[in-house]
Amino acid sequence: MDVPVNTDVKHKRWLMFAFATVALWGVWGAFAGISAQRGFPETLVYCVWALTMILPAVYVLAKAGWKLDRDPMALLYGLIIGFTGAGGQMILFYTVSTGPAYLIFPVISLSPLVTIFLSFFLLRERTTWLGALGVILALIALPMFDFSPESGFSALSGGSWFPLALIIMACWGVQAYFMKLANGRMSAESIFFYMMLTGLMLIPVALLMTDFSQPINWGWDGPLLTAGIQILNAIGALCLVFAFRYGKAIVVSPLTNAGGPLVTAVISLLVAGIVPGWLKMVGLVLAFIASALLALT
Repeated sequence: MDVPVNTDVKHKRWLMFAFATVALWGVWGAFAGISAQRGFPETLVYCVWALTMILPAVYVLAKAGWKLDRDPMALLYGLIIGFTGAGGQMILFYTVSTGPAYLIFPVISLSPLVTIFLSFFLLRERTTWLGALGVILALIALPMFDFSPESGFSALSGGSWFPLALIIMACWGVQAYFMKLANGRMSAESIFFYMMLTGLMLIPVALLMTDFSQPINWGWDGPLLTAGIQILNAIGALCLVFAFRYGKAIVVSPLTNAGGPLVTAVISLLVAGIVPGWLKMVGLVLAFIASALLALT
């Protein structure tokens, strides 16, 4: 049972956890592609990520007295949240090895669009004019990431990162929607436990997808470096769950799902020293503005 928390403390807690998620996910995203670049396959990166989820999951469950919600609805919500999150992660680890992080993560940052649409039609929630403007700008920005005047849409000319980024965006938007529903009937510790469990359940799939006939980097900059990067992701996910516990989902979801990827985009641009084309730059700016408006909603 949670100890009652006064309004000021509750506000500070959700904001602290939300900003922690943004910072952790922002740094993690900027370096998520390093492992594959150094010869450690993205499928094994997924396996390492799933294993890094164990420590924070066990820690918070132990602090809660090992109380786990086991009723059918809690189990259903936990599995949906876990599989949409883990499935998105599995696709993401491949995507960052095929496309630029400074464009992939801004597309993913628009996942609150999915959450807002689901809440609008299924929960009959309504947004403000700022939220509506954010949705419109996001819809304008999305195609700009994949279009160039010379070759049209890369998805139609052999590129793969853009449609994969859209799938990840959909997965994480659905995950946030169900995390919003689950937050009212189960503990944050239970939600994260099921996220960890479903991540582990997909490890055999990742192993089957791994081509072990190819050279694999088993040195320190292989699995060990990967673990150091992915623990940022795991702790960030835990902070997200607790941000939902203390804050309103309609604010937490846009702020964290948009803030982290946009931090990633900035770091990636600074590290890579790349200046994207004018159309993609406009898309980036519109995505920043759209994400800010969605967060203000």
